[in-house]
Amino acid sequence: MTTYTAPTKDMAFVLHELLEIEKQEIPGYSDLTPDFTSAILEEAGKLNSEILHPLNAIGDKEGCRLENGVVYTPTGFKEAFNQIRLGGWTGIDCDPKYGGQGIPSVLAMQTAEMFASSNQALAMYHGLTHGAQSAISAHGTDAQKETYLPNMISCKWTGTMNLTEPHCGTDLGLMRTKAEANKNGLYKITGQKIFISAGEHDLSENIIHLVLAKIPNGPDGIKGVSLFIVPKYLINEDGTLGVRNNLSVGSIEEKMGIHGNSTCVMNYDGATAYLLGEEHKGMRAMFTMMNEARLGVGLQGLGQAEVAYQNAVSYAKDRLQGRDITGAKHPQKPADPLIVHPDIKRNLLAQKSFIEGARAFTSWSAMLFDKYEREDDKSADGIVSLLTPVVKGFLTDMGYDMTIQAQQIYGGHGYIEEHGMSQFTRDARIAMIYEGTNAIQALDLVGRKLGKDNGKHALSFFEIITSFIDENKDNLPLNDKFLEKLKLGSKDLQTASLYFMQNGMKNPYDALAGSYDFMHMMGHVCLGLMWSRMAKISMKKLEENCSNSAFYKTKIKTGEFYMERWMPMTSLHLNRIQSGSKTIMSMNAEDF
Repeated sequence: MTTYTAPTKDMAFVLHELLEIEKQEIPGYSDLTPDFTSAILEEAGKLNSEILHPLNAIGDKEGCRLENGVVYTPTGFKEAFNQIRLGGWTGIDCDPKYGGQGIPSVLAMQTAEMFASSNQALAMYHGLTHGAQSAISAHGTDAQKETYLPNMISCKWTGTMNLTEPHCGTDLGLMRTKAEANKNGLYKITGQKIFISAGEHDLSENIIHLVLAKIPNGPDGIKGVSLFIVPKYLINEDGTLGVRNNLSVGSIEEKMGIHGNSTCVMNYDGATAYLLGEEHKGMRAMFTMMNEARLGVGLQGLGQAEVAYQNAVSYAKDRLQGRDITGAKHPQKPADPLIVHPDIKRNLLAQKSFIEGARAFTSWSAMLFDKYEREDDKSADGIVSLLTPVVKGFLTDMGYDMTIQAQQIYGGHGYIEEHGMSQFTRDARIAMIYEGTNAIQALDLVGRKLGKDNGKHALSFFEIITSFIDENKDNLPLNDKFLEKLKLGSKDLQTASLYFMQNGMKNPYDALAGSYDFMHMMGHVCLGLMWSRMAKISMKKLEENCSNSAFYKTKIKTGEFYMERWMPMTSLHLNRIQSGSKTIMSMNAEDF
């Protein structure tokens, strides 16, 4: 049986020492004192460690079942979900006007990571609801907000997003689901949607589906797509639940992982629907939910890496296997524990350095998001937009790989189900696919975000790095171990950007062929920046003879590993990018 302990100490370090949140002039941040954040993190940690994680393996083994049109979640899920709801965790950062707590995203991000680590499948039920309520909050009428938000924020009602159809996923312009207008201003939705996470279940009284559909005689392609609110049960004027809408579950998917979440085929047979936002502007409204979801999915990559790492460390310390090459470290035992061996330490350090760097990166991104949401800081919004595909794509790619590395520590015991390590790998795998595959994230980064507003936001990002390096150039220990390597990585990234600008117009294939490498290159530079900042703080703390010196020494050692072992990857990615697309595009379909 696996275990999970919320990494509250490192989370507190990120919030209060790296980001110095209580010193920021962002509305709401002055309340984020160490005592306040500690209370939130400790309570969330207890819930996730003691209640939710023990259900993770149960959810994986039992899965969901469909009986007579009703989906039943695994044993214990309903009771646990009620604890999440009643604790106010579902609306921690939502609008207080509708029952939320209004806590800044920077703190909510930490609790979201815990939910992703402890039980990803269960967390998706309220995670998707959060995204759906965000879309209604941003694009709904006052009446729609009053009708849906209070019950969705409390998760008395849950929410979904319905995009994909059997014949179209990424290319939503091909969708066939139709929305025909009635005389009373309502619509009737007809069509089928697939891969709908949490599409049907027994955790809430009602399910509010956000469904993309085309209104007949609208513009062709993606420009003709609109977004609709389609409740499972229609809502009476007094707010009570009315009759069942004309929608149903066709089946639930048999999946590689996240068995505890019901992934449904949804059939809409003239279901009553309410337009959300403007006609033919559905993608604009849906992207409010999708962009939020992409940040959340990035957290899933980090979350699965964290819980897998924790269990791998425990196993490496306990499992006796072989002797240290320089002589027995535990001569009183029949063998030394795995953790004495260099390759085991390398493996664990690869995981640890990614996880802690990724935690800092996602938290910094959340703070930038708060600056935009709470201060209307357009420059912060531009950088968040630039970073979103990196958070989603890079962190889920790396997070999945880290679960595999953790599994490797166990050897054959990691491959069998008894120890539970395979679940982390299987659950992490989906994060690379849904909410826009990672290839799509890479194309979005290079094709849209990099050149957005004439490259303004990319230049701002590079300026953040350059300024930090210049400000600390006289810090010799930091410069030697961190800044020089960060400078090289940033130079590689800028060289790749220039390559795309010079060659992308002449041959678009060159940009497309290099986009995935660019996403990973940028991810490493982002984490390199985070590690450089964390190392600076840790070095200063050690100079001050702080009481917690072991924590800061370990932080520096971990950061040095990242800079030595991970940052050189930028050179590899640059070489791949500069090789262009010739060898790729020379292959015809019949050559494969």
